[in-house]
This record gives sequence, C-alpha cells and structure tokens, in this order.
Amino acid sequence: MAPDIRAEELDKEVLEELRSLPGDLADLVGRHLVAAERALEDDDPDRAHEHTNVARRFAARIGVVREAAGIVAYRAGHFSEALSDLRAARRMTGSEAYLPVMADCERGLGRPERAIDLVRSPEAERLDREGRIEMTIVESGARRDLRQYDAAVITLQRLPELRDPQPRPWSARLAFAYADALADAGHQDAATEWFGRAMAFDEDGETDAAERYAELTGAVIEDIEEDVDGEDESGEADVAEAAQVDEDVVDEAEDVTDEDSDEVGDESDEAGDEVGDESDPVDDPADDSAEVPDDSDEDADSDVAAGGEEAAEQAETSAITPAFIEPNFGDVLEESGEPAEARSKDDN
Repeated sequence: MAPDIRAEELDKEVLEELRSLPGDLADLVGRHLVAAERALEDDDPDRAHEHTNVARRFAARIGVVREAAGIVAYRAGHFSEALSDLRAARRMTGSEAYLPVMADCERGLGRPERAIDLVRSPEAERLDREGRIEMTIVESGARRDLRQYDAAVITLQRLPELRDPQPRPWSARLAFAYADALADAGHQDAATEWFGRAMAFDEDGETDAAERYAELTGAVIEDIEEDVDGEDESGEADVAEAAQVDEDVVDEAEDVTDEDSDEVGDESDEAGDEVGDESDPVDDPADDSAEVPDDSDEDADSDVAAGGEEAAEQAETSAITPAFIEPNFGDVLEESGEPAEARSKDDN
C-alpha cells in the first residue's frame, strides 16, 4: 500500500459508517478502500479486488464495505462474489441502487432470465432516472443473450432519453448499447451512425465506441495531440512554400482572365442582337399576358406545397431519432395482456 494513502480521503458518509469500528481498524479498512479506488482509476481491478477483500475480512458487517467489495468484484469479473456482496449491502443499507449491477451479474453468470426478472421486479420501479436507464441497458443485453435481437433494439427505443441530443451522464453508455443492439440485429449502417454518436458523447473513453466505429468504417482514429504536433511542424514549411509562388504564373493567369472576359463580352453582344431580333411586337399581347398568370399561379401553388412538404420532412429527420425496427420480440408483446391473435385481427 502506498505510504501517502490516508483514510481521510474517503467521503464523510463512508467515514461515519467506519466509526463503528475500533480506531486503528477503521483507519486500516479506510486506507484499503482508498487504495482500491486508486487501483480502479489506474484500470487495475484485480489489485483493487485484493484491497477490498482485506477490508471485507475486517469489516464484513459494514454496508459501505460490502458495497465496495461487490462493485470491485463486478469490475474484476467475479460475478458470483459480486452478487453475494451486493445482496448483503442491499440488506444492510436498504438501497435499491445496486439492482442494475446485480442484474448484469446474472447475465455474467449466464442467467439472462433472472436478469429480466430483476428488471421487472417492484424494487426496480423505485430506481431514479439514471438507475432506470442502466436497468434498461441491462435488459437489452439480456434480450441479446436470449437471441431476441429486435427486442433488444426496441427495449432501448422506448427510452425518451435516447432522443436527447444534449450530453448527459448516461448518454455515451446508452448510445453505445443501442448501437451494439443494432449491430447484433443486422442493421450495420444504423449501428455505425450510433457508434459515431456514442464516440462524440464519450469524452472520457468510458466505452469502446471509437474502436467499434473504426472497425465498421475502416477509419483510423488518430491521437489529437499527435495531429496538433504534426500541424505545428509542417505549418512553417507550408507558409514558406506558399510565399514562393511564381509571379509568371500569376501574370499568365491574369492574361487568360482578360482574354476570357473579352470573349464573354463579344458573345454577350451577339446574344443581345439576337434577342433584339426575336423581340418583335406580337399581334395580341393582352391575350398572351392573360393566359400566362393562370399557369404560373398553378405552378407556384404546387411548388409552395411541395416545398412545404419537403421542409416538414427535413424538420422531422433533423432531430436524433432511433432507427425503426419492425416489432418482433416474442414475450415482450404479451406484456400488454392482449392475445397476439386478437391484435392481428384488429390490424387486419
């Protein structure tokens, strides 16, 4: 354990819970929790798991310790252990916030049906907005595990947050999950578009959106810092090269421009003479002028109507909207309580 780690780095709420332990033991457990947090920041869940195991050994009856142990075990891929610790934390704290992770642990253990049972449980209805979104993402993944690919897509389409163009804490994960579901359902073009949107939302690299987008498009995602360095090095050379433009080329271009303008002037004079010859007075200009407005008014009305329809279509497609997938998701349709035969008769 690094010597600079102090238990005081923990949140006040966590320190309050640890005060039920003897002084030296509370400090030891707190330092291991801080060390586990740092290991996760360094993308080392296995080392974090070692620290939470020590904290759990000395403080297994503290809810925040069991919560930390469960989350770290989940990140390290120990789903059975994570599920056990999170169930204990839920009993101790009474919080339902762990349900999405618990449902995903069921998926990790190869039990997608149990994950869907948790999604439909009454406790899941008490989750906050972010928790419900995470739960829906897990449900979509469970549908894919069951090879219900269209159901996985439509499960996410039901979320109004999917159409929100503003970046939110869940935007990157939600867009990535939707793109992943589209890819599994065979809609590669739509999946590529949504991986691109997920990549735009994911400034912290929380998902693999950039890699998936590159796989589908063949694009090379370069480091922005490397691009900036390259531009700085080549910028001066480009300026110097641009300053050495041959003056003869410029003069030649000006001569060509003058010749072209003279030719255009001659052609315009000839065209003017032809127009003058063709503009002889007609026998009855009033009749012609009376007929023209009728046709032009009809054309103008049709053009305005067509333009209005095109503008409406463009307005509808300008917002972020999920790709439509024809509903075909088995038991999801049966949730409404209406038999499938009755619905097919009504549709007919």
